[in-house]
Amino acid sequence: MKKHLPFTKAELALWGGSAALVLAAFLLFDRGDGLKLLASLIGVTSLLFNAKGNPIGPGLMVIFSALYGIISWRCAYYGEMATYLGMTAPMSLYALVAWLKNPYGGQRSQVKVRRLPQQEALLLLLLAGVVTAVFYFILKALHTANLIPSTVSVTTSFLAMYLTARRSPAFALCYGANDLILILLWLLAAREDWAYLSVVVCFGVFFINDTYTYFRWRRMEKDQRAGSPSHAKKRQAG
Repeated sequence: MKKHLPFTKAELALWGGSAALVLAAFLLFDRGDGLKLLASLIGVTSLLFNAKGNPIGPGLMVIFSALYGIISWRCAYYGEMATYLGMTAPMSLYALVAWLKNPYGGQRSQVKVRRLPQQEALLLLLLAGVVTAVFYFILKALHTANLIPSTVSVTTSFLAMYLTARRSPAFALCYGANDLILILLWLLAAREDWAYLSVVVCFGVFFINDTYTYFRWRRMEKDQRAGSPSHAKKRQAG
């Protein structure tokens, strides 16, 4: 019987290309801070698993959040540090538990996709508004560099993590928006230190992967509604 890999060749190529870009950016712009390289590679790998709806994804995101929080602290991006250590890391842990508790078809390797009800979506927007307002004043008091984009980053991160825990495909769109904000933030930081261009490349790679994740989850949602996991058809075909 033909053995099927958990990832398609295209997905492995996307991961390999992403990792190569991250490594190349590190060698070109940094070379000194291995923590940035380690965080970037863990982040890229977590996105590969996220795209498949595999709980390993949010598990790796917990580790990435801790490392990224340290990197942000070094650059005085206290908003990023507070967001990832105080919100993204614990919410990723919650998402991990939620994904493990809601497997599709009893298979732990794929989470059951959920469509967010309209009432919950409205509640989410209200919560996001509150989080944004609270963090704006907190970050202002901490003299956070680039206050406005840092605050917007908190908002998009909160939306992304909430939707991840609720198993909604829209989480990838919010992560994509967050990637664009972070590209701007680290470009501003790179004006003072070119080494941060490696982080810019990292989030550029994240944006590409998050875009793929969104379309992958929409397909996964369609397959699950039809009564079959995304990877089941390939097994049957083999």
